[in-house]
Amino acid sequence: MKKTIVLMLAVAAFAAAGCQKKEQATQAPAAPGQQMPANVPGGVPGGAPGGAPGGNPHAGLKPQEIPAGVGHKGKVVETMNSGGYTYVQIDENGQKVWVAVMETKVNKGDVVEFPDSPPMLNFQSKTLKRTFDKIIFAPGLRIVK
Repeated sequence: MKKTIVLMLAVAAFAAAGCQKKEQATQAPAAPGQQMPANVPGGVPGGAPGGAPGGNPHAGLKPQEIPAGVGHKGKVVETMNSGGYTYVQIDENGQKVWVAVMETKVNKGDVVEFPDSPPMLNFQSKTLKRTFDKIIFAPGLRIVK
């Protein structure tokens, strides 16, 4: 009888210690280079991408540098920023194509290059309240000097 009670108390103590460690792990922010626990929505404190509701999921990130001569090349016809993205309409050899990249400084009239990526069809931008028939999400743009 005594052995059973001692065994039950030992199991309860281990279980309580394990629960406390798990609770601490989900509350502590991840160290650089580590991922947040899977049970934290968006993988960041605050529960939403960007750390707060409505935050920018790309905060602190920069668009990739695009090497010369890669993929597509054309002249910027229209540009707008919204929701952490830059939407750019590009005239490429008489065909107009929409490209979205992480927010980037680009001006109407600039000649840009961007890598080939599969387009998304009927993409609805909630921040622009607009649907794009066809849009390419590229990792970045290179402004041709």
